[in-house]
Amino acid sequence: QVQLVESGGGLVQAGASLRLSCAASGRTFSASVMGWFRQAPGKEREFVAAMTWSRAFSLYADSVKGRSTISRDNAENTVYLQMNSLKPEDTAVYYCAARLKAGTVVSPQLYDYWGQGTQVTVSS
Repeated sequence: QVQLVESGGGLVQAGASLRLSCAASGRTFSASVMGWFRQAPGKEREFVAAMTWSRAFSLYADSVKGRSTISRDNAENTVYLQMNSLKPEDTAVYYCAARLKAGTVVSPQLYDYWGQGTQVTVSS
């Protein structure tokens, strides 16, 4: 019922900024929480940021807190992840996800829909 497509990834130098986009289609109004996760090679998928569809609350992982911002463009049904001061350890495939139930969650298993991911590579 919800389709998600990520874009905006790429190869950047450490210290650069990048804005990832997640285009949502379908029954987007049914999504209560939008989240961003990332997965590096050989690592588990980890929480990056999430926000309620209503924009009332947001939550960030400690690793990106203070240099990342999650937001939503209502007109385009697009969720963004603005990342500043990128570090090599930020290198991963970034995924957009949607959760239908209310409440902000950090576990990927609790999300209902996923995009295919976009690669972010940060060189030193």
